[in-house]
Amino acid sequence: MIFATQMEAARNGTATKEMRIVAEKEFIPVEQLMKLVAEGKAIIPCNKNHKSISPNGVGSSLKTKINVNLGTSRDVKSLDLEMEKVNKAVHMGAEAIMDLSSFGDTREFRRMLTETCPAMIGTVPIYDAIVYYHKPLIQITTEEWIDIVRMHAEDGVDFMTIHCGINRETVQKFRRNKRMMNIVSRGGSIIFAWMEMTGKENPFYEHFDDILEICRKYDVTLSLGDACRPGSIADGTDAAQIEELITLGELAKRAWARDIQVMIEGPGHMPMNQIAANMEIQKTLCHGAPFYVLGPIVTDIAPGYDHITSAIGGAIAAHNGAAFLCYVTPAEHLRLPDVDDVKEGIIAVKIAAHAADIAKGIPHAAEWDDEMSMARHKLDWNRMFELAIDPEKARAYREFSQPQKEDTCSMCGNFCAVKNMNRVLDGEIVSIFDE
Repeated sequence: MIFATQMEAARNGTATKEMRIVAEKEFIPVEQLMKLVAEGKAIIPCNKNHKSISPNGVGSSLKTKINVNLGTSRDVKSLDLEMEKVNKAVHMGAEAIMDLSSFGDTREFRRMLTETCPAMIGTVPIYDAIVYYHKPLIQITTEEWIDIVRMHAEDGVDFMTIHCGINRETVQKFRRNKRMMNIVSRGGSIIFAWMEMTGKENPFYEHFDDILEICRKYDVTLSLGDACRPGSIADGTDAAQIEELITLGELAKRAWARDIQVMIEGPGHMPMNQIAANMEIQKTLCHGAPFYVLGPIVTDIAPGYDHITSAIGGAIAAHNGAAFLCYVTPAEHLRLPDVDDVKEGIIAVKIAAHAADIAKGIPHAAEWDDEMSMARHKLDWNRMFELAIDPEKARAYREFSQPQKEDTCSMCGNFCAVKNMNRVLDGEIVSIFDE
């Protein structure tokens, strides 16, 4: 029997090819994975038209996955440059690529991704509508917003951010509770402006059932967008954010009733002391659906270093239940990232995800660290480079400052604790001073 979605198959006790692949990657029995997918606690975003995909699972009890945002803009139009970023991201182990293109032939790039890229592909249809229809925002119709969702599904996109949680009720809550940074989500600001100018309800909320039909046909995972995510730590966990989260939890249940996979998007900028509580609130209000977070960025003062501020928040979030971390590059808040920025952002978020997986006790996560410790114990520099999360940088640092003796580094030299402890424990005499 052919099932419409991964969730429908799981609920009928059928292990799909994709489930078996993911279970093997996660080192868990396929029956355990099926149960998680059936309950909505794990997802396998895998559009039927994305033939080149290597499936991955997203859920708090699975390995923490990372997403890389990229795409063209009015100022940076090169598809070749964006594909270079894609290939770099995939090579470095990113499980998902999100195309945020806002200029040029966006459909050509999207189809290039779904035809050739093994990572999960995500998009934000609301951006593409502005480019595709090429007319003033106020003139875009409700039907045209929905048609863009259909186009992305047909093109093979595995998950779509749909800003359906901000409705007229949420808008009133937002107006009554003033923020320092207002709405900073691009999609959220677009749909807010459209609602204000037309006087109409959010079409993605009003016609949510039509979107569910599209997603069911192609097995597109819904990434329920956080239009009201905080863009300043001063706005963290405010009324608008929580009001929207309540709505997203209600919409998740409606999607599950149609066997459609769902994840929930989250903050944003937020003080460290609020992150764990936010993860618990999301798990409660959204019934255990996987949580996809941008950062959270834990301080607003570090432009140029926001890959670090987000990695701090991401590690805390993933340890407390977030399943999917969106990378942030050093270029965040400043410009479109280049290839080097993409690399820096990926390294930072991979460190955060891996650290969280160790803390969560994900199978085999700590083995990588154990291997590195053994290489350090043996002072096996080449093995250390092989195991490093960024072998190229690790090797370059050592080569830049060569020690007099190859079994030490230029910081410690004869004072190397590892070298001296190994020798003493082997019964040797260690003088340090004249060696």
